Amino acid sequence: MEKITFLFDPRSPWCYQTSRWARRLEALGAIELDWGLLSLEVVNLHADEDPAALDAEYGAALRTAILLRDRYDRAEMGRFYSVLGALMWEVEPPPAAPAGGPVPAPTSAESSRAALAAIGRDPALVDAAIGDPATWTAVLDEHRGWQDRVRAFGVPTLVFGGGAGPAVFGPVIRELPDDETCLELWTHFSGLVGYDYLFEVKRRKELTLRADLPAAVWRADLRIQAMRAARAAQAPGAPHENASLEWAMSALRA
Repeated sequence: MEKITFLFDPRSPWCYQTSRWARRLEALGAIELDWGLLSLEVVNLHADEDPAALDAEYGAALRTAILLRDRYDRAEMGRFYSVLGALMWEVEPPPAAPAGGPVPAPTSAESSRAALAAIGRDPALVDAAIGDPATWTAVLDEHRGWQDRVRAFGVPTLVFGGGAGPAVFGPVIRELPDDETCLELWTHFSGLVGYDYLFEVKRRKELTLRADLPAAVWRADLRIQAMRAARAAQAPGAPHENASLEWAMSALRA
């Protein structure tokens, strides 16, 4: 049985969708899963921006995941991610506000508390994670570790060989297929991994096609609005001129 380390960031609905497939493969006996994390917000920083000083939007979730890893194990970190992802992406979004404005999504901390309660852990672990600067340092260490070992650059990334490599980005899937197709996809995908000269197979993806992730479009719309505000703050003469988009968004949230 192939041992796979699945690198995740709760921020990505595509990553969560692939994680559902990976979990189904494990249930069907095709693979054995381990878990690791990568921060897309850190990936997207400029080289001169210090990730240690970043107020990451999904920092609470990542720090809670790393605290679970350290207090329990990586399997518990994976359990947390599974429930957190379901709460974030599979729950129907709230109705529009009466004035027609966007309804804000729960914060990373709020969603993390709900996920902890759902797996039988104390929701106060979120506050413990946020209150301890060492948890963000541990997130960055985990993130850099995967970058150094397998040159990970995004999620979902699957690391073969029990985390020793090779590592590949993807697959990015639109929906969770039936069991037979799950296994077929794994056969084809894992076979392609053996061709180390094959870099990329890709087609256009549409956000609106993720019908089985009800909150995906709603959350994407909220992010687009935040990105527009951040881009305005990046304009020449604006407060965050020359900053990365992630850094400008972080500063505006603060």
